[in-house]
Amino acid sequence: MGYLTEGQRPWGAPHPNPEAMQIPTPETRPQTLDVLEPTEAATRKARRRPLTRRMLAVGAVVAAGALAGSGFVVQSSFAAQQQADIALVASINQTSDVKHEQLDAYATISMAHASQAADAAVERANTAIAAAKGKADSTKVATAVQPFSQRAQLGVAAIYDTIERSDAAVGELNAAVAEFDRKEAERVAAERAAAEAAAKAAAEQAAAEAAAKQAAKSTANQSTANQSTATRPNAPSNPSANQQIARDMLASFGWGDDQFGCIVELWNHESGWNANAYNASSGAGGIPQALPASKMASAGADWATNPATQIRWGLGYVQGRYGSPCNAWNSFSANGWY
Repeated sequence: MGYLTEGQRPWGAPHPNPEAMQIPTPETRPQTLDVLEPTEAATRKARRRPLTRRMLAVGAVVAAGALAGSGFVVQSSFAAQQQADIALVASINQTSDVKHEQLDAYATISMAHASQAADAAVERANTAIAAAKGKADSTKVATAVQPFSQRAQLGVAAIYDTIERSDAAVGELNAAVAEFDRKEAERVAAERAAAEAAAKAAAEQAAAEAAAKQAAKSTANQSTANQSTATRPNAPSNPSANQQIARDMLASFGWGDDQFGCIVELWNHESGWNANAYNASSGAGGIPQALPASKMASAGADWATNPATQIRWGLGYVQGRYGSPCNAWNSFSANGWY
């Protein structure tokens, strides 16, 4: 059987150190570099760069090539590394709270929000431009929103910068429109006040003229009333038929019997109270000697033959021109006509 050297033992003999033959477990395996303080482990994990899908794919290709020629040992090693990579990615995702597949979605959402904000800015600009028509220059606002037509090339940050410039221009335009409206309101108010003042002045002037005219008429009537009866022609004690017609009409014109003698004397000189009297040299005719005689047609169609129609027209003429028969008589006495 031969001699056994040191360290050799017969087949089936017990091992002198049974503990050396035990398979290491997670509890008995030596721990060296894998055991770290919690804070240090978290720090190293945060510093690791995220593994992208492309890196994982490349790793898979390399591993597949290695598997083709290295057998089960290499395959097992790759499987272990792949599990470690998966664990690392999961750890990074858990730490950052952001999944890598979400990054593209976040960019799309950000661009959508920026585009919506741009649409709102364009609407504000269009509203301001419409309100400024005919009031203020809106060129600056129109220029400010022009880049929004190519917002896809601007990017999110540039879109928000453009919105800020557009809103600033809209603010300036709105202020200009408000100033225009303020001045326009002042102008309209001033014109209205001027028109009201002019109307008031015209009304006051008309009232003053009417009052002056009434005062003059009252003065004339008072002067006539104050005239001494000695200066007035006496009324006939036995008036003719035509004179009696005139006497009966005096009250309808607002006169009393004190005016009767004046009208009698006035038309005595004019026509002698003859309804057929006619002045061939002047064309005057009738009792009041209307010039031309056809004027009396305004008092009635029978003016040429009816003394009452002629007298009514003649009394109306005296009232409108002199105010009373005695005033007409005084004018006739001074001028020889009335």
